[in-house]
Amino acid sequence: MKLKLPGQIALFIVVIGLAFGGYRLMTGGGGGLGSLIPSAKTKGSTVPPRADLPPEPGTPGYKPVNVDLPGSEVAHVGGAEVRMLIWAWNAQMGLMLANGGPQTTQSSLMAKSNVNLRLIRQDDPAKMQEELVAFARALKNGDTQPTTGAHFVCIMGDGSASFLKGVNDVLRKLGPDYMAKVVGSCGYSRGEDKFMGPASWRDNPKAAMGGVACGYLRDGDWNIAQKWLGDNGLRNNPDEKTYDPDALNWVASNDYLDAAEKYITGYKETRPVVRNGKPTGETKEITVQSVVTWTPGDVNVAQKKGGLVKIVSTREYSTQMPNTIIGIDKWMKANRTTVEKMLDSIFKGGAMVRQSAEALTAASRISDKVYAEQGTGPEYWEKYYKGVIEPDAQGTNVELGGSAVNTLADNLVLFGLTSGTQNLFAATYTVFGNIVKDQYPELLPSFDPVEQVMDVSYVQNLARRSAPTSSEAEAALPHVEPATSSKPAKTISKKNWMIQFSTGSAQFTPSASAELQRMLRDLLIAGNTSIEVRGHTDNVGSPDKNMALSEQRAFAVKRWIEAKAPKLFPEGRIQVRALGQTQPLKENTTETGRALNRRVEIVISERG
Repeated sequence: MKLKLPGQIALFIVVIGLAFGGYRLMTGGGGGLGSLIPSAKTKGSTVPPRADLPPEPGTPGYKPVNVDLPGSEVAHVGGAEVRMLIWAWNAQMGLMLANGGPQTTQSSLMAKSNVNLRLIRQDDPAKMQEELVAFARALKNGDTQPTTGAHFVCIMGDGSASFLKGVNDVLRKLGPDYMAKVVGSCGYSRGEDKFMGPASWRDNPKAAMGGVACGYLRDGDWNIAQKWLGDNGLRNNPDEKTYDPDALNWVASNDYLDAAEKYITGYKETRPVVRNGKPTGETKEITVQSVVTWTPGDVNVAQKKGGLVKIVSTREYSTQMPNTIIGIDKWMKANRTTVEKMLDSIFKGGAMVRQSAEALTAASRISDKVYAEQGTGPEYWEKYYKGVIEPDAQGTNVELGGSAVNTLADNLVLFGLTSGTQNLFAATYTVFGNIVKDQYPELLPSFDPVEQVMDVSYVQNLARRSAPTSSEAEAALPHVEPATSSKPAKTISKKNWMIQFSTGSAQFTPSASAELQRMLRDLLIAGNTSIEVRGHTDNVGSPDKNMALSEQRAFAVKRWIEAKAPKLFPEGRIQVRALGQTQPLKENTTETGRALNRRVEIVISERG
């Protein structure tokens, strides 16, 4: 569970002079640098780009790892100290266990690998960026083992496009070898990050239009809401100073706890009313009705006020938020053995936590020491790592917490290095980079291709040296549970894809390729979900022939998805439904209307 404060897009603007960053910097809130940074330009409400998350690796089948638990005394490890900046986040339980404490301890996996790692809590992504730049500059100045700055940082994968764009725009000036790159992952958020709102929004997404949400803007949890809006074809108002009755509107919070507090206290303000970005001349008093937050923000909402349910979370969007380990390319290549030993220790620590209750308890105790968060304790970290369902202040059961650790096998799946999979990190990086780019083009006009910010060679080398028994067999992959009438699926989203077929057939046209790839990238994110492909036609031809044609086309889409990543979309996860001409979107009286009616609809639902 993360207890980070700002979102991952905040930047150290004075140092790098970029035009995007955390909300307080952009708007001038909090004093200091804000006056130097332009606010996002007002634009009309838009539907965020459709985005699906990589399939959740499902039920683990890992073999126990026979490694003793670490001691509490600091180890005397030879070699230079390696510094890693981290948020307080339960996805790092394997890292905690592997290191034994803030500094590598005796008998820990790191000590046995001769890695001297120092873990430093840093909740501010801007400072993380500053420390990476300071380290790279010292390296550029001839210090082969800098004692300033940080070797590594860990952030959320869905914010990595913005984070890396900011820091790499500076590091490029030092030379192409100094770029910051992603090299591995400690774990995932699997439920704790969530969009909470009235039950009516969950049951009928269109009811959220004209609603008011509160959160740290352009952060990972804001991303969850953006994805949900895009999935359901709903509008987002990107201007946090106006109110659009045809969109979801936002109140900016200082951090994730402030978002919860504004809901709890019934925060209100009066705003000018707009439609599609144009003022109507009216004003409206708005009240916070929903939040995007993470634990303990969700716990505060539930315990202090209640009344909100989970709309969607990283439990369903299960590959949206991998913990991503980022380092400076030049140093990592020069110290490849150290990097690989560090990653190997983290992955083995994850396997231990997954398999052993004793290991999880030890990792929770270490987490409490490393994070030093007031009002918590080892039991707190363990409880919300597992995730719980508890009644809120109004007696409604709500889901709170939820994280997962990663092993080497999980990293192979994450980066598409296991046969039958796709690069899930690339999907997350691209999908959410595009969301920020679309909603705030002045702040993030572009971001680097994923190939330039990712180096999977360290994970690949570990896989080559691992026992041939394990890497694929131990991967946590999706599994399919049979549907039961006693536990009906809850629909998360419905969206239409205009996939082109040859006239009267189920053969894709060449122009369909781009849309199919976008659809696949989307579906790779919503991993812990069931998928239904619904085929629709216009009314040209007989109803019976159109029903058969719609079924053929839906099966064509199903087979295409399964062929692209059979281990991520096993048989049974995708269902098909033919609707023929029975549910037109538009009148069939024009060619434009008929074209919109010839479509494939993807329905995403929670799995049990």
